Amino acid sequence: MKTEKHIYPVTGMSCAGCSASVESMLKSLDGVADAGVNLANQTAWVNFDPQLASPKKLQQAIRSVGYDLLIESEHDHRATDNIRQLESNKMRTRTVWAGILTFPVFILGMFFMHWEYSPIISLIFSIPIIFWFGRGFFTNAWKQAAHLKANMDTLVALSTGIAFAFSVFNTINPSFLLNRGIEPHVYFESASVIITFILLGKWLEERAKGKTSSSIRKLMGLQPDTVTVIENNSLKDIHISDLKVGQQVLLKPGGRVPVDGVVTKGVSFIDESTITGEPLPIEKMKGDKVYAGTANQKGSLTIAAQQVGSETVLSRIVKMVEEAQGSKAPVQKLADRIAGIFVPIVMAIALLSFGVWVILGGNQGVVQGIVALVTVLAIACPCALGLATPTAIMVGIGKGAEKNILIKDAQSLETAHKLSAIVLDKTGTITEGKPTVTNIQWASNIGTERDQSILYSIESQSEHPLAEAIVNHLKDGSGIVSVSRFEAHAGMGVMATVDDKDYFVGNRKLLDKNNIQVSQPLADQVAQWSQKGQTTMFFASKDAVIAIISIADKVKDSSAAAIQRLKALGVEPVMLTGDNEQTAKIVAQQVGISHYKASMLPHEKAEFIEKLQAQGKIVGMVGDGINDSHALALADVSIAMGKGSDIAMDVAKITLINSDLTHIATAIRLSKLTMRTVKQNLFWAFIYNIIGIPLAAGILYPFIGFQFDPMIAGMAMALSSVSVVSNSLRLRTIKLEE
Repeated sequence: MKTEKHIYPVTGMSCAGCSASVESMLKSLDGVADAGVNLANQTAWVNFDPQLASPKKLQQAIRSVGYDLLIESEHDHRATDNIRQLESNKMRTRTVWAGILTFPVFILGMFFMHWEYSPIISLIFSIPIIFWFGRGFFTNAWKQAAHLKANMDTLVALSTGIAFAFSVFNTINPSFLLNRGIEPHVYFESASVIITFILLGKWLEERAKGKTSSSIRKLMGLQPDTVTVIENNSLKDIHISDLKVGQQVLLKPGGRVPVDGVVTKGVSFIDESTITGEPLPIEKMKGDKVYAGTANQKGSLTIAAQQVGSETVLSRIVKMVEEAQGSKAPVQKLADRIAGIFVPIVMAIALLSFGVWVILGGNQGVVQGIVALVTVLAIACPCALGLATPTAIMVGIGKGAEKNILIKDAQSLETAHKLSAIVLDKTGTITEGKPTVTNIQWASNIGTERDQSILYSIESQSEHPLAEAIVNHLKDGSGIVSVSRFEAHAGMGVMATVDDKDYFVGNRKLLDKNNIQVSQPLADQVAQWSQKGQTTMFFASKDAVIAIISIADKVKDSSAAAIQRLKALGVEPVMLTGDNEQTAKIVAQQVGISHYKASMLPHEKAEFIEKLQAQGKIVGMVGDGINDSHALALADVSIAMGKGSDIAMDVAKITLINSDLTHIATAIRLSKLTMRTVKQNLFWAFIYNIIGIPLAAGILYPFIGFQFDPMIAGMAMALSSVSVVSNSLRLRTIKLEE
């Protein structure tokens, strides 16, 4: 079988049972070698033979069980987002209108139940709630039943449908039960409230899933749509898809590199933080390699295209992130796993109780059986079960937001407290992520105001990022002097003339070229700075060095304390960086990290994550750049710096708004407390069912003549929901800092 692998968006999934239905349906089709469904990002990957199983056939199969496969939107992430936003808007509209109509039904059912017109008014209001706004539950339940499957929609449809039908019968013919000594209760409010609550939960869930593909779209947006090529000494704009290997591309100042290639003409600085994560732009001249998606500074370059389209480093990162997101196992929430067993068991108990009453109940057996059937389904309604996890998660996420921790999904919040290792990027994560002047040492100990003004004026004219760091350092206390001549020397620095005297600002190569000697005290200081991983710039005249300037990417003040907190929680910190070995070693020592790796490329970071996972570790990844996006997507818990790139924040499931690493430990504690609350909620959600279902079925009736009626069952259901919500709200008062 010659197969192709494709990833398609799926709509309509809301629980583990849904994803299991989609996956099993795909795997059952002829021509499909394998398939998997990712509930978290609402996608399905399918490995199939296009001769036997076309995308259209895949779509038809998924639609037959109540979901949809968006085959036209496989590579159009914007179209997918629009479709999902439309679905979310429809869900919101249904929820709002269902809530408006449910309110009077609830008031009538709870406080005016004996008013003679209450049943007929409730019936009128309930019809659109159940059969219009809640129609999706019934259609999906029917489609599931057609394939001998059941999910949460099945239980919702049965409980609300039977309660509604029973209530309609009692409204139209109340004498039937009255003549047999049974109060003809109506349960329109229970059916309406159930539909409204479940709709609300589904709408909130759709909102949380609305941005799953935005990270891929932004990554793809880094590559320009059009490029300027040089043909026969003339310029021509073409679409990026028409570019061929070997063509000469003109890169203008401020533009993004469209392809992977080699510079054939020009000099400029390229910001490669999208690929390497390092903050300092790299000087590029003839013969140097450039990569698609990186940002040009002020110079112009001519580039010979070497890798185009899907072969560029950026395109490979896009593909890796997309596949990493799609390869994750479906979110197996505890409530959904239990629901997979709970639904058929409840249906069996309801039918069994009805059958037993019909056989053993005598003259009133059929009536008592119907009451038992409705009561069991009503008390077993998954309202509390549906609220158990999301209410705790919502409060937990809100609590995190108060602490500047943005959490995108329940899966990361559920996993964070299990972390055994956490991988941290260096630049922008442990360090500030931008070059700053750490020290200026003047040859005469104190630089004169005139010297500072000359240095400031010269560097103000330079395009180099290190010059910008010097300007920012001196701007508050330096004046401007007239610079009559300014020359940039590629790879070395600049030379300028002030008042007919030549000055030099640059590296050691610039001094050597102009035969400028460095005194021994200054040379010793340069050596000390180099051992600390700092870059040294020289400011000199033709006669001697006037000052040396130390520039470094400073370690954040909170980084060392954050590492200690992680160690105290039993989490092993590991630092990965694209920077050199010496700098990596120094930074690791400063913050107390024992394990680190330097000169790491994006795919090597991802491979390191997989290696740790293969050892059985639960791995977290903290990063701030596009170069970290693949590793972030693979990690069990992905954390981005709020001051980092939009891509990293989109891929990551947790974002630290103020980029404070100490909040990682806070997020881990929040995860622990939230999951403890979820487990407590599940206990309360089920304790009512464990006790109430046998009573609803009438197990005590032969002994003491007691049996729940549907009204009591509805009250029990409401009480379980109140218990769950109240327990979740307790999270608001818990302190996260230990």
